[in-house]
Amino acid sequence: MSLVLVIGASRGIGLELVRQYREAGQRVIATVRDAAGRDRVQALGAQALTVDVANPASVSGLAWQLDGEKIDVALYVAGVIRRPGALTPPTRDDFDAVMRTNVLGAMQALPQVAPMVSEARGVFAFLSSSMSQIGSVQSSGSWLYRTSKAALNMAVAAAQHDYPDATLVTIDPGWVQTDMGGAGAALTVEHSVRGMRAVLGGVTPADKGRLLHHDGRRAAHW
Repeated sequence: MSLVLVIGASRGIGLELVRQYREAGQRVIATVRDAAGRDRVQALGAQALTVDVANPASVSGLAWQLDGEKIDVALYVAGVIRRPGALTPPTRDDFDAVMRTNVLGAMQALPQVAPMVSEARGVFAFLSSSMSQIGSVQSSGSWLYRTSKAALNMAVAAAQHDYPDATLVTIDPGWVQTDMGGAGAALTVEHSVRGMRAVLGGVTPADKGRLLHHDGRRAAHW
């Protein structure tokens, strides 16, 4: 039985990842922020850990909570968005909220978890976005979110060199019907997660450090 770690599983894509991996017979450990999230994760038969990725002290305890584990698939799902474009400068509070969760949390979780993924010669995937691709920017909408995901892509691509026995990638879930994506999004959570699981199950050494898409496309450029 493989072990899957989902960081940021209280709801939405993270919770659906827990559900589908459990349905496939995998052992799952998932991090949540509160008691409600813990209850949802445990109801699916997964082990829940309380971690606030925006709090460095909380993230620093992740390694000892996972001590002795070998992780076949790890996913960093936690993320927040702010939607104004470049006509509106971000406030310090918004900048801190987005960058702490989307970038700092990932960069702090990575050295906590990647050695355990390396032990299993597994995959560590970080949820990014097609909105992070510098070569295909169509508007300034959500420019702070775009910037954070572009930074995440770089952090993962750089970190890959220090963890050669793991495959580190970023992955775009598509435009998904979640609280963040909205009800008018093109993809259901189930469809997006099914696609991402298939993609992560088929990664090769050539994918290390790359941005992948839920439908199997590989980003030609960022």
